[in-house]
Amino acid sequence: MIDDFAKQYLHDDLREAREAVLEKLAGLDEYSVRRPLTATGTNLLGLVKHLALWETRYLGEVFGRPFPEPLPRWDDIEARGRDFWATADETRAEIVDRYRRAAAHADATIAALPVDAPGHVPWWPRPDVLLFNVLVHVLTETNRHAGHADILREQLDGATSAPTRDRAFWAARYAEIERAAQQ
Repeated sequence: MIDDFAKQYLHDDLREAREAVLEKLAGLDEYSVRRPLTATGTNLLGLVKHLALWETRYLGEVFGRPFPEPLPRWDDIEARGRDFWATADETRAEIVDRYRRAAAHADATIAALPVDAPGHVPWWPRPDVLLFNVLVHVLTETNRHAGHADILREQLDGATSAPTRDRAFWAARYAEIERAAQQ
C-alpha cells in the first residue's frame, strides 16, 4: 500500500516539475530560449534537452527498457555536456517533442514496474538501485533544473513564478535587499 502511494506521489510530482520546466519556454523567441545566460552557457532549451536525455537513461536504460531512439553513450567523454545546449540544427519543437517522448517512455517504465524493481546505474558508485531511488533522483534533478529555469527566465524578461506583483514592488524589494547586503 505505501509502495503504491510513494510511487504515485513521486510520479505526480515529476509530472508537475516537467511542466514547470516547459512553461519557462512559453512566449519566448528562439534566441531567448537558446541564449547562454551563465558563464557555463546554461540556457532554457539546453535544460530541456538535458532532462530529455537523462530521463531516457534513468527511467529507461537503467531498468533494461532502452529508449527506442539513438542516444549518445553515457560513457562517451566527448559527448559530455553537449546535452546542455541546442545545436543550430535542432529546433525547439524537436527538443520539446523529444522531452515529451522521453517523459512518456519514463512514465511507461514507472507504470510497468513496482517501486522496488531493481535497476543498475553503471555511472554511480553504488550502481545497484531500486526504482524508488531513481524516481527520487530524477525528481530531484528535474526540480533542480526547474529552479535554474526560473532564474534564467527571470533574467530574460522578469517573468517569475512568484505571486503576481508589479515592477514597482520588485524594484523596491530589490533595493531593500541591496541595502541589507551593503550593511
